[in-house]
Order: sequence, then structure tokens, then C-alpha cells
Amino acid sequence: MNRNVWRWLAAYAASLVGDGIYFLALGWAAAQTAGPAQVGLVMAAGAVPRALLMLGGGVVADRFGPRLVVISSDAVRCAVILALAAVVALTSPGLWVLVAVALLFGAVDALFMPAVGALPPRIAGPGQLVRVQGLRSLVERVGNTAGPPVAGLAMGLGGPAAAFAVAAGLFGLSLILLLAVRLGPLPKGSGAGGAVAVRVAGESPWQQLRSGLAYIRHHGLIGPLILSGTLSQLGTSAPLTVGLLLLAEERGWGPSGIGWVVGAFGAGAASSALLLTLVPRVPRAGAVQNLTLIVGSAAIGALALAPTLPVAVGLAVAGGLVCGICGGLAVALIQTATDPSYLGRVSSVMAFTAVGLAPLAYPAFGVAVQLWGIAPVFLAGGALSMAGAIVGTSAPLVRRAELTFA
Repeated sequence: MNRNVWRWLAAYAASLVGDGIYFLALGWAAAQTAGPAQVGLVMAAGAVPRALLMLGGGVVADRFGPRLVVISSDAVRCAVILALAAVVALTSPGLWVLVAVALLFGAVDALFMPAVGALPPRIAGPGQLVRVQGLRSLVERVGNTAGPPVAGLAMGLGGPAAAFAVAAGLFGLSLILLLAVRLGPLPKGSGAGGAVAVRVAGESPWQQLRSGLAYIRHHGLIGPLILSGTLSQLGTSAPLTVGLLLLAEERGWGPSGIGWVVGAFGAGAASSALLLTLVPRVPRAGAVQNLTLIVGSAAIGALALAPTLPVAVGLAVAGGLVCGICGGLAVALIQTATDPSYLGRVSSVMAFTAVGLAPLAYPAFGVAVQLWGIAPVFLAGGALSMAGAIVGTSAPLVRRAELTFA
């Protein structure tokens, strides 16, 4: 593996940790000045431009080159969060400031995410791409796991301002590493890639979108699994973000408590990802995916019933372990069943569900907590996630699905 690849991976890791710190610090800063509904609004604000502009971000990366776009967007993120750290340290910012930063950060993310994902073919040979993508998945797990505890430590020592400063420093480190990355020529497409290029040239963007959605809707395995995953994301994303902030505040766990719970969930998910790479085969993978979805949803819903922080951390580890197996099997089943000419559009729908649609449930979660309390809303989220298993179980191709790991 050449040095360019390691620089890119290190830059990506620093960016992911910075993302995790920024997100939790933003929610904590909002919680200090506003109620649960407003906290949900602030944390959901960034999802709107990310959802609306994500596809356009891919077009920009292709038009101007991924290196220029990823460096420019990383520089803007560093400057914005550094300025926010100064504002929070010197004054008590109004809610509108936090919303504005969330909107701007989400818009820049819509440029950064497609561009950073387009870099591997330009920095590694074709024979290394599988290994590079595997390392990228590992970095994502480690980055998502490391971010919350670091955020909790920084906020415990210096409040949200310190956490924002650390996040800005990590974005700056990512920028320096990306500046050192050198790109090779873009590999020429062939095979399935060539077929896709012909289809792209012959269809308008609107026609491509419609045909991709129709493909998903009519596929007996992909359609139910994506719908199941959507329900699960809608049911669990808000409890694992806004919900944990509000739960920690209600129970007196503090910022470090949030970091421990979120970090424990990420550690469990990372362990399950490693487990899936070691086993040669999962018998009846579709049925196992449905079962783990039920168990993982129950563990997340039960977090609000945990009497102490150690119990919540234990539930988070178990939930992350089971949910990691569930998510890994679902993604593997979808990708192996997808026609290569539709893989990009299927992947974009999955990404839209995770980063665009699910965060829009945050404000509703905050309002529901104000009306009914935190425990009933956590349990309702777990039940909605379990409904995804009903969708999967009702699909014959999902129930009978098998998956062999190469």
C-alpha cells in the first residue's frame, strides 16, 4: 500500500473523529440554551442541505476534480468550526447561530462526502481497491467510536468551546494530509462500468432516478431490505443522538456519560464488523438479519430504562454488537443482489436514508419527549425499528436469502 493511500486514510479518520466531536458539541451547546424540541431542530438542520445537495456534490466533484473539492470543503469546515469555538468561548450564542452553522456545515458536507469517496481510484491501483475499501470501513468504525469519548472529555474539561476547537484542529490535520495526497490518472472504465457509462449518456438524470427507484421497488430482496432499513433508521437514529443527550441531562450523567454510551455502541458495532470478516458463512443470512434487527431494536429502546450509567453502557455494547451484524448482513445482501448498472443508485438511496431522511426525525423526537417523557419515546422508537423486521420477514426472498463470504 503506497503512502498516498495511508495519507488519505489518516485524513479520513481525522475528519470522521472531528465530525463526531462537532455533532455532540453542537447538541450540548443547544441543550444549554434551549428545550428538547429546539435541540432536535438544531441537530436536524444540517441534514436538510446534506440531503438536498448530496447528489449535486457528486456532480461538482466530477466537474472540478475530487481533490480540489475535498480540500476546499475541508478548509471551509475547519474555518467555520474554529470561528464557532471562538464565538461559544466569548459569548452565549443564540439558537439562530447554531442553526446557521449546522446548515452551512451540512451544505459543505454534501460536497466533501462524495469527493472524499471518489479519491481511492486515483490514489491506488485497481488491485488494491478492495483492500482500500476494507480499510476505509475499519477507519469509519474507529472514527465513529473515537469521536464521542473525545467529545465528552473535551466538553468535560472546557465545555462546548473546547470540543469545537478540537474538532477544528482535526479538520485542519485532515486538510494538511489531503494536501500531501497526489492523484494518478483516473482508470478507464470497462465491462460493467462501460455499460453504465452508455446508459448514463443515453438517459437524462430524471430518467435515471426514476428507473433506479423502480428497480428498487420491484426487486423482491432489495426493496424490502431498504424499506426495513429505513424504518430501523427512523426508529433508532433519534434515540441514539438527541435521545442520549436528553437522557444524560435527565439522569445527570453529563457529557462524559454520553461519550461512554455512544462509544460503547460503536465499539460493539466495530466488534461485529470484525466478526463478519472472519466467519466463512452465515447460514440463512436473511433470517439472521431479521432476528438481529429485533434484538438490536429492543436493546436501543431499553436504554431509557437503564437505572445506572454502567447498565446503559452494557446495553449499548450489546446493542451495537447485534446491530452491527444486522447492518452488515443487510448491506452485503443488498450489494450482492444488485445489478452492477444500478449499484450507484441503490447505494445513493441507502445513503439518503441514513444521512438525509433519518435525521429529520430529530425534531419530532424532541417534541414527543416534551409531551410524553423520554422512556415511552425511546420504547416507541425501538418498536418502529422492530417493524422493519416485519417487512423483512414478510418477503420470501429475504427469509430464504443466503450469503457466502469470499
